[in-house]
Amino acid sequence: MSTTFIPRAAVRSLSRVVPCARSHTSRVAARCVHHGTPSTAASRPQLKSGAQQWVPRVSLPSVTQGRRTMFIQTETTPNADALKFNPNQRVLPESISSPFLEYLSPRSTLAPPHPSPLAGKLLNIDGVTSVFFGQDYITVTKDSATPWAHVKPEVFAIINEFMLSGQTIVNTVEDKAKEGGQDGMEIDSLAYDENDDEVVGMIKEILETRIRPAIQEDGGDIEFRGFHDGQVLLKLRGACRTCDSSTVTLKNGIESMLMHYIEEVKGVQQVLDQEEEIALQEFAKFEEKLRQQKGPNAAPSTVGKGSLDTVEG
Repeated sequence: MSTTFIPRAAVRSLSRVVPCARSHTSRVAARCVHHGTPSTAASRPQLKSGAQQWVPRVSLPSVTQGRRTMFIQTETTPNADALKFNPNQRVLPESISSPFLEYLSPRSTLAPPHPSPLAGKLLNIDGVTSVFFGQDYITVTKDSATPWAHVKPEVFAIINEFMLSGQTIVNTVEDKAKEGGQDGMEIDSLAYDENDDEVVGMIKEILETRIRPAIQEDGGDIEFRGFHDGQVLLKLRGACRTCDSSTVTLKNGIESMLMHYIEEVKGVQQVLDQEEEIALQEFAKFEEKLRQQKGPNAAPSTVGKGSLDTVEG
């Protein structure tokens, strides 16, 4: 068995090389320990160019997702108990030739020829007494005892919900029994009629071009009921029907204009329906009863000519 001898010079050279390798290994190990835990940013997967970044979805509470609403403009009228609502879309169907429909009771909203589910809902609101549909606006009238603060929010909500749902505002059914549940005419009373004489034609033209736009602006409309013995018979609708200043409108406005342009016109009279005549009679009885109870020096309580608020000069 042979023995290999390593020269002494080679052993000294090897002893100098091994410590260097050991120290280099220890430095590498120390560096690996120091950087052994990768950072969070370095551990994230890198997106390739052109890849879409994932964005987590956050579900919001249902209370923050409100219902859809539409812009409904409100206008005051000369009648403190009537408001005009403009939904910025057509209200009356084009198939209806009448320029307006008026609903004065819940029953009228179900009766032919033009029942209206929207009018029915509005008339179910406490305090609402009538609903008037123009071609592009709705006039709601309430009683004087109910404040608008209680009525207006409900009217807004009902109109908004109804318009957005796409339901039919006014239906048309056959009126076999000739009930005529709504106040309105199948044919516009101011429309041209070849059978009208010259004076009636001029009266209609002035009412259509000069008077009606102003009354519609106030949430109402006007009907022509005839011309007899120099008197023009008219019927005010909508907000103007129950307005305290309707008499002033007829006399100072309409009558003055018609008499100025048409010499055959001697005056204007307002036509009252049977229900309105009965209401006026009952009101007159009530006024007389108050006058008897309070005596000649009674404190003011009502408004109108001949009422307790009127002081004779």
